[in-house]
Amino acid sequence: MTLHGPRAVVLEAREVPLGGVRAMNVMRVLPSKDVPTIGAWCFLDRFGPAEVRMRVEPHPHIGLQTVTWPLVGEIRHRDTISSDVVLRRGQLNLMTAGNGIAHSEYSVGEDAVPLDALQLWVVLPDGAATGAPGFEQHLSLPGLALPAEEGSDADVTVVMGSYAGVHSPATAYTPILGAEIRLEPGTRLSLPLDPSWEHGLLLVTGDAAVSGSELASIPLSADDILFLGDSREAVTVTSEGGALLFLLGGEPFEQDLVMWWNFAARTHEEIVQAREDWEAGSDRFGHVVGHGDERVPAPPIPPVHLMPRRRRI
Repeated sequence: MTLHGPRAVVLEAREVPLGGVRAMNVMRVLPSKDVPTIGAWCFLDRFGPAEVRMRVEPHPHIGLQTVTWPLVGEIRHRDTISSDVVLRRGQLNLMTAGNGIAHSEYSVGEDAVPLDALQLWVVLPDGAATGAPGFEQHLSLPGLALPAEEGSDADVTVVMGSYAGVHSPATAYTPILGAEIRLEPGTRLSLPLDPSWEHGLLLVTGDAAVSGSELASIPLSADDILFLGDSREAVTVTSEGGALLFLLGGEPFEQDLVMWWNFAARTHEEIVQAREDWEAGSDRFGHVVGHGDERVPAPPIPPVHLMPRRRRI
């Protein structure tokens, strides 16, 4: 495992269309041009806060897990292995694409509703990346209280992986961490980190600043990630008015990663084949339960050879 040392780089979110005729934009912060992954986390979108009628029609994935973490509202998930569930605040949807799966995501009801959620992708390692698809929903997740140096202790929910000795029941294929952290106003605390892992801290709402060894105080902006690199045992986080944060971490992902559209693979050729299979209506992806012919068509492959993503910092 290669460690690159501590970093303090702000990865700025950018507004992008979700794709297709879906009537909503999202804020995307991963991947960035300089940091393609944080551990095995390879993608992070925030859709909302907004009042919207979300209709994300059936679309395919390979080589990754989708992690859907709602903040406000309800989301209906349907997929090609017969899952049909509604997801609410405090619950986790985890879909493992493996060699191929397709799904849809709708807001509940026919009218626009308040909606806000994080959707993240985890790149799968060799073996799992070409394995069978799966889906799991966790209605409750474990938590802990982090002792504060000033103010109230922080409430932590361990969404994926493990943190401070607490383990999520969600299936993970690499050493990984995803945790929601809630700070009350006037809080100052030390956030423990595994120095053999790399980490990033996302501000969801409120205000927060991060400092630490050889790290001057850096204020966070909503939807941006402060990439902390590795080789850190802790950082100090303060909030004057309270904050909701999401901590990402994991062992550095050192296998090749070629990402395009909704696919994660090792080579250009794997991406091309997946696109051809989706466009041909191959049994590889199946049919999303409860849907007819509606689907999101794949865009054209760029006229270049897709190369593995590399870290630049």
